Amino acid sequence: MKAGNEKGMLIRGRFEQQLTHVMEQINASILFDQKMAMQDIRGSLAHAEMLYRQKIISKSDLDAIRSGLEKIREEIKDGRFEFSLSLEDIHMNVESRLRELIGTPAGRLHTARSRNDQVATDFRLWVRDAHDRALVRLSNLLEALLNLAEPNVATIMPGYTHLQSAQPVTFGHHLMAYVEMFGRDRLRLRDSRARMNESPLGAAALAGTSFPIDRDFSAAALGFERPMHNSMDAVSDRDFAIEFLSAASLTMVHLSRLAEEIVLWMSPQYGFVSFSDAWTTGSSIMPQKRNPDAAELIRGKTGRVTGSLVGLLTMMKALPLTFSKDMQEDKEQTFDTAETLELCIDAMTGMIGDLSPVAEKMRAAAGASHATATDLADWLTRELDIPFREAHHITGRIVRLADEINCGLESVPLDAMQRIDNRINDRVFSVLRVEDSVYSRRSLGGTSPDRVHDEIRRWRGALSDR
Repeated sequence: MKAGNEKGMLIRGRFEQQLTHVMEQINASILFDQKMAMQDIRGSLAHAEMLYRQKIISKSDLDAIRSGLEKIREEIKDGRFEFSLSLEDIHMNVESRLRELIGTPAGRLHTARSRNDQVATDFRLWVRDAHDRALVRLSNLLEALLNLAEPNVATIMPGYTHLQSAQPVTFGHHLMAYVEMFGRDRLRLRDSRARMNESPLGAAALAGTSFPIDRDFSAAALGFERPMHNSMDAVSDRDFAIEFLSAASLTMVHLSRLAEEIVLWMSPQYGFVSFSDAWTTGSSIMPQKRNPDAAELIRGKTGRVTGSLVGLLTMMKALPLTFSKDMQEDKEQTFDTAETLELCIDAMTGMIGDLSPVAEKMRAAAGASHATATDLADWLTRELDIPFREAHHITGRIVRLADEINCGLESVPLDAMQRIDNRINDRVFSVLRVEDSVYSRRSLGGTSPDRVHDEIRRWRGALSDR
């Protein structure tokens, strides 16, 4: 079905000339804002119901409007609705088709409403739905990370600073760091959703309306907590989209950090993880290659999302109250961000579910580069009451000795250590293996397997409220 070309009838009554082709192209948003079709129909149904309850339109008008909008909804769902560029946007396309279907009552639907509060309402509904989709996906990702962390609470791997081996940790502990990150992302999205859940509908163009409308009713009908309390703010606010893009950008940064680690871990130089064929790709020329393309694409798409955030902030930064057509540029970036975020979370969830750690490679790397040096310094302080700075210096000399004789700290002879400091005794060997180091880190937030188990249980409880 075609929406029809009734633009002159709908909004161009005072104009004599038609738009030029270029003006029509730059002015139209239907190529992207048709994504809000379901939200537009939902908003119109709530508005029509409110108009009837307030005795602004008749029951017959309401019935006709409902019937026509439901038919349009089905046409759009079935792919039978033809969107018209000349009708500019989703609102005019729907209204024009409604006029074709039901005639005069269609013209009464726009009573006490402007396209300004209409688009603000539709966009809020769409962004709210995007929050909900992202929240479900983040919960799925958190679940996948917990499922991988739990059997690996004692799988030893190197922990890094400056990309240099620093101290041994467990793979489960490492994964739980990302659980914390994505958990904060989930909280940010929840906060953003709660803050945006106010209805602009009824603000009209910018100043409200003289019709006796009930904004509380229409807000509740659309699942909003309340109406917005200033009509000028209602039509001009895009904080909700900016907050969504901000939360999405930070989530993408976290996805990108994990993606970068996966790329490193999968390389032959690390060899820490492996994936099935379902999550790796090949080379057009090198038959031996297994490339982590999904991780690389997540890393690459992060710039796309953060760029959208900067674009929307820049678009809004100098707009006076209230509505300006600049604000049409808010949607493409928001739509693209939501789709990109959802795809990337799904991809990461799939990779985490498919990932297999190579424990022997991780363990071997954890023991390299004298990773238990801090444990030695701590032992000197704890057991021999040596001030930590002095213990640090003694440990540094022992590390240098280990390098000279080409062995790990656990293999340095006791008498050689005693020549550096004669207070050292044979109990020192109780802290020099990587297993001893990992199991000793029992402080809250530490890498001890018992502590990691505690955190997994805590997070499983937190996820149960989703």
